[in-house]
Amino acid sequence: MAGARLVRTSPILLVTDVVKSAAFYRDRLGFPNVTLHGEPPGFAIVIRDEQWIMLAQAGHPARILPNWRIHDKTSNIYFHTDDVDALYAEVQERGAEIDFTLYNTPWGMREFGVSDPDGYDITFGMEMPTAADQEKEGREPAR
Repeated sequence: MAGARLVRTSPILLVTDVVKSAAFYRDRLGFPNVTLHGEPPGFAIVIRDEQWIMLAQAGHPARILPNWRIHDKTSNIYFHTDDVDALYAEVQERGAEIDFTLYNTPWGMREFGVSDPDGYDITFGMEMPTAADQEKEGREPAR
């Protein structure tokens, strides 16, 4: 049976200041499309490359609970990218606070993370090619 297809996921982060957070995602992480809702704004949507993040006003900082405070080294958002090295250079140039530097994981990802104004960890990564992938492309596998 053919059913409806999921086309996007949009994480929603509770933030202490919607305007400040939207500016961070625009200026530091390169999400050029920002829509603020309400007066004063209490909700925002930021978009980059068809990837959406929704930001909702929490009001009080005690309501903000990044995942890493519950489970160490757990991000709130994980974005897959086609060129993590280029993205790493871009966000460094934009002045984003790097939470953890670019590295290769034991599970086959190359990734780095940043912290947003509310302490949420946002991770960007890409799958590293396997030895079989490299051989298919006629390259010598990395040793």
